[in-house]
Amino acid sequence: MKRRSLGALLPLLLAAPLAFGQAALPAKPIRLVVGGPPGGAPDTVARLIANHIELGQPVIVENKNGAAQMIAADAVARAPADGTTLLLASQTAIAVSPVLQKSKVIDPLRDFVGIGLIGTAPLVLVAGPALKAQNVRQLIEQAKAQPGEINFGNGGVGTTPHMAGVLFGYSAKIQLTSVPYPGEQAAMMDIMGERIHMMFANAAAALPHVRAGKLRALGVTSESRTPAAPDIPTIAESGVAGFSAATWLGIVAPAATPKEVVTKLNTELNRVLALSEVRTKLAAQGFEIAPMSTDAFGRFMRDEHAKWGKLIRDADIKAD
Repeated sequence: MKRRSLGALLPLLLAAPLAFGQAALPAKPIRLVVGGPPGGAPDTVARLIANHIELGQPVIVENKNGAAQMIAADAVARAPADGTTLLLASQTAIAVSPVLQKSKVIDPLRDFVGIGLIGTAPLVLVAGPALKAQNVRQLIEQAKAQPGEINFGNGGVGTTPHMAGVLFGYSAKIQLTSVPYPGEQAAMMDIMGERIHMMFANAAAALPHVRAGKLRALGVTSESRTPAAPDIPTIAESGVAGFSAATWLGIVAPAATPKEVVTKLNTELNRVLALSEVRTKLAAQGFEIAPMSTDAFGRFMRDEHAKWGKLIRDADIKAD
C-alpha cells in the first residue's frame, strides 16, 4: 500500500517545485488601462504592446480618459492586485498630476508597483517666423530682454510639453508665457502661422515639419542627441546645463500584486520590446526603447516623481 501511495504521489511531488515556481495569473483577460482617448500616441503604443503579449490569455486595451490621467490611475489602483489590471503609466500619471492636483486619493509611489519601462521619447523645441532667435542661446538672450513676451504652445498644465517649457524657463532664468492648446498639431499650425513663437513638441510630430522647412528645430530635450535627428543639438549643450525632459511610457500594477507575478509580467514585457517589429514601430513614434528590471523601473519612477514634484513646488505651478 505504501509503495502504491508513494508511486501515485511521486509525479505530484516532482511537479510541485515547478508549480510553486511559476506565477499564475487568473484565467481571465488582462486589461491594460490607458488614461487617454483611442488613437492618441499612448493608445497606439498600448495596443502595439498588447498585440504581442503572449501569456495564454487575451490583453484588452481599455481607455479611461479624463482628469489628466487620474481617472485611469485611480481605477487601476483600486483593482484586484492579481496582475490582470495594468496601467500604461507616464510621467503625467506618476510624477505630475498627483502633485499638481494635490491628490489625496492616489499616491503613485504607494499605490503602484512598476512592471517595466517601455521607452522614452524626446521633445523638440521648435520655432517659427515670429521668433527672431535662431538657436537656444539667442532665445535666452531675447527672453531676458523681453520678459514674458515670448510664448510657447502646449497641451495644458501638467502635460509634458508644458512641463518642459516651465523647466526650460526655470533653468534658464527667463520668463515665458504658456499658451494652452487642445493638441500639439493645432499649436504647431499657429507657430507656422506666426500666431505664437515656439513649443516643445513630440519628436514624431515635429520632425516632419522641420524637414519640410516649415519649423526650425532649436534643440532636443534628451540628455544626448536623438538618433532620429542627430544634427539637432541638445538643450543642455546649447547653454542650459543639466536640462533633460522626455515623454516616457511604462506599465505599472496595483501595489499588492505578488512579486512573482510582477516578475513574470516584466519578463514578458521585455521579450515584447526585443521584437524587431515592435522596435521598428516604437522608433517610428519617436521612442527610444529602454527595458528595465522591476527594481530599476521603481527607482526611475521615484526619481521622476522627485524631479517634477520639486519643479512644481519651486516654480509654484498651479493646476488651473
